[in-house]
Amino acid sequence: MYLATKTPAHHRLIPVWILHFGIVGVFAVAFLDAAPIPLPIPGSTDILILVLGAHGENPWLLAPIAIVGSLIGAWTTWKAGKKGGEAMLERYISKGLASRIKHWVKNHGILSVCLAALLPPPIPLLPFLLAAGAFGVTRRQLFISVGIARTLRYGAESALSLIYGHRMIRWFDHYLAGWSSVILYTFLGLLVAAIVFGIWKYRRDQRSARIPSREARAHAAS
Repeated sequence: MYLATKTPAHHRLIPVWILHFGIVGVFAVAFLDAAPIPLPIPGSTDILILVLGAHGENPWLLAPIAIVGSLIGAWTTWKAGKKGGEAMLERYISKGLASRIKHWVKNHGILSVCLAALLPPPIPLLPFLLAAGAFGVTRRQLFISVGIARTLRYGAESALSLIYGHRMIRWFDHYLAGWSSVILYTFLGLLVAAIVFGIWKYRRDQRSARIPSREARAHAAS
């Protein structure tokens, strides 16, 4: 049962209904956070772990669920990079940044992915995962690097939610309660838009990647 606060229910920043998503919500957000679908707010998984941990959800269950969701999401992005190659990476980011990430991944494969998964925003994880797939990081190496990084990151956040969680919630409720509905529905609207856009872009990029492959095979046959 979630711990009660002294703030009236209609003034809370985090509505009670969103807390009932619990570990299912953490899994979904962690998956999207590492998948080729952009989330509207970087670090959404981190925020959700801290908030749910502060409201009584078992922090030692939140962290493993978030790690599993992140691993599956990272695998989908790695697989997209493996199929689409370097062209897939350049569709998501500028050529200059793609060149630097390509250099990092080629020379420090596991370490580069591990650091990107460990460090908080604004360090982007998506291009590193795409580059990992495109430039030879194996699936085993991917799981090891992302698993270590996310265990450290989400484990630390679970511990912080136990120590400082209630203090954070009181601060949020005191200063941001009047904006709770605006914040919530803006986030949900952006999340839906991001998911729709991400799915559309992913499918378009997959089709674009298949066309050159068919042309190359036809040229080789001729």
